[in-house]
Amino acid sequence: MAIMSNHGVALIIALLCAVFSLFVALSFGAAPTSLADVYHSLTFSSEASFTSRIIIELRMPRTLLAFLAGSGLAIAGLILQTVTRNPLADPYLFGISSGASLGVVVLMAFVGIGAGIVLSAAALIGSLVAMGLLILIAGSQRNAQVESMLLAGVALSFLFSAFTSLLLYWSDPQAVAAILFWTLGSFARAQWPSLLLPALVIITCTVIMLGFRRQLNAMLLGDESATTLGVRVHRFRILMLILSSLITAVLVAMCGGIGFVGLMVPHIVRFFISQGSSVGLLMTGLVGGIFMVWVDVLARSLLANQELPIGVITAAIGSLFFLSILYFRKRQLVGK
Repeated sequence: MAIMSNHGVALIIALLCAVFSLFVALSFGAAPTSLADVYHSLTFSSEASFTSRIIIELRMPRTLLAFLAGSGLAIAGLILQTVTRNPLADPYLFGISSGASLGVVVLMAFVGIGAGIVLSAAALIGSLVAMGLLILIAGSQRNAQVESMLLAGVALSFLFSAFTSLLLYWSDPQAVAAILFWTLGSFARAQWPSLLLPALVIITCTVIMLGFRRQLNAMLLGDESATTLGVRVHRFRILMLILSSLITAVLVAMCGGIGFVGLMVPHIVRFFISQGSSVGLLMTGLVGGIFMVWVDVLARSLLANQELPIGVITAAIGSLFFLSILYFRKRQLVGK
């Protein structure tokens, strides 16, 4: 009961922090806005002023998209780390994000920028191709499937990035700047209608993953133990990879390439809550959303009248986090 109570308190605190972050983030931007203006705009107690329109029509969709992106990528990273039992697993490192980016860049380079659903379909195709190649390469070595999956993912990530760079080299110079900025990650395209698809996909996939929480717990014990407990390991791993690919594809189509979120956030949450619990999955989504909201604030605030790409900031933070994990794991091995 004490553990459940502590988990419940942690979840409530994370939820309050998420609401607070979403509220405060609406006050940051090119136009000076106070928290009082944000409150009056959200409660509709003021007339439809210019400031209220900025908050409701521009900043709020962007902030909500940032929260959804952080939540989705963090949950996708947690699932990948669980089914592969690899603490360094991440949609970006597994090549899923690069494959989705390649699918969108192919569409944008040869057809032009299409509607949101078309971009999401292209990203989904690219991520499924990446996932299929990943399973084909790693699955051919059944005894070393988990160990070889990360290496295959890194190789595929570099391969898809090379094809993306080649397409950018051949594209119209006027379109390269927009495509390049998009590939580095941005929430600038956020609009109210475009939030429906990522919200629906993330909520649906999260509910499905919560329904399979017992199987996910069994996967943490190893393939043999999970099989003994009645889990069809290979089929279940593919299902989880498909769900992670679906989340990543939709978010890449909306926001571009944003890496390392799925690597960092599950490790941060793991310090406070066990990995296999339902609360742990929900906490991972909340902490990921909070993290991405403040990264977006940082991207809009660091330089005056300019916006830094989101992927540049997450890559800088994530690289340091990645190296820190490797360093502490090495020290633990040496200590043993």
